[in-house]
Amino acid sequence: MGIETDVPRPRTGRSTWTADARADRAATVIGAAVVGWVLFQAIVVHAFSWLQPLALVIGIVLIAVGAREHLGDAVRGASAIVGGALLAAIGVGLLPHLLDAGTFVLAVLGPALVIGGIALVALGARRLVAGHGWPAKLGGGLGSVVVLALFVWLLAPPVAATNVPDSSISSTPADRGLAAEDVSVVTTDGVELAGWYVAGTNGAAVVLRHGAGSTSSDVLDEAAVLNRNGFGVLLLDARGHGRSGGRAMDFGWYGDLDIAAGTAYLANRTDVDPGRIGVVGMSMGGEEAIGAAAADPLIEAVVAEGATGRTSADKVWLSDAYGWRGALQEQLEKVQFWFTDYLTDASPPVALHDAVADAPDVPFLLITAGDVADEASAADHIASAAPDRVDIWNVPGASHTGGLATDPETWETTVVQFLDEHLGGS
Repeated sequence: MGIETDVPRPRTGRSTWTADARADRAATVIGAAVVGWVLFQAIVVHAFSWLQPLALVIGIVLIAVGAREHLGDAVRGASAIVGGALLAAIGVGLLPHLLDAGTFVLAVLGPALVIGGIALVALGARRLVAGHGWPAKLGGGLGSVVVLALFVWLLAPPVAATNVPDSSISSTPADRGLAAEDVSVVTTDGVELAGWYVAGTNGAAVVLRHGAGSTSSDVLDEAAVLNRNGFGVLLLDARGHGRSGGRAMDFGWYGDLDIAAGTAYLANRTDVDPGRIGVVGMSMGGEEAIGAAAADPLIEAVVAEGATGRTSADKVWLSDAYGWRGALQEQLEKVQFWFTDYLTDASPPVALHDAVADAPDVPFLLITAGDVADEASAADHIASAAPDRVDIWNVPGASHTGGLATDPETWETTVVQFLDEHLGGS
């Protein structure tokens, strides 16, 4: 006669974690809160601590432990894909700190988030399609890649623009044979900006603005051309760049405040006629110059090279240029704009088209790169606000802000004639 006994069978594919559902949910919530707090502190508040990497690891472990037992494969897989894509996108936005020797914590956090995020997406995709045939696995893999790319496209630029690595001065006016004096001005919101002033001979002067991620060292060639034609030139490092204080914002949303401090400085100089002040800007600096003209009555003329846009409202021409693809990008730009607004204390600036319309007495010269088709399209849209006050010069063969390097003689002639006409130069 046989004897039957019940032998406990091991639970394959299950964890040895034995806590109840409430404990699991608590671990998940606490882990998510820890991860969110670390990212908020580092990216939004810009507060750093050596404990942040450890806290991030602990938070991720808590999420993994709390979620693995009581959630289904599909939920766990989808959550891992979204969470991993979010982490990877933030990491991509922080990579400039590694490439440009930026803040140490962010230089470490960026690659860690990219690697960990991509791994989490891969694990999530595997979990999501577990037990399904190859068509589902192929679709799940491609879908995961699309989600990852979408998050990177939407989030990485705002993170990068609001978490800018420190930049340093690489050359000075003396390297171009220019006699300059050190200048310090304070904006209306209390940020101290540093720069150089090169005195002119004709009573007119311009504020010269550099582009994103650079300093006044990068526009010294333009300064030399302007100065040898009689113009005083004030080169101001944007806040958070070069020797200037404050937190950088590489979409140029602080441009109005920074430029206003510069024009006020020029207006108070005895060698400058306050009715003959202009602004010349490259890329981000050009966008700042256009925007500032709408709010600063001291600005009499603007030269902007490589200006395309700094808000979603500046991209409304995309649907006309690219059809449905452009229309889709316009909607995605709105989401990116929302994220940017959340990550910065700067107020969203006026659209460039509207800025031109709001500066009825200011003439504009827009310089576009022949090798960058979107610059011409953006310039046409900006100019449509006031065609009679906006001139456009497209430089054949030029790359972004490469007008002077590509065709120095025509750049000098075109820019100087424009400023002479509207600022009463030599």
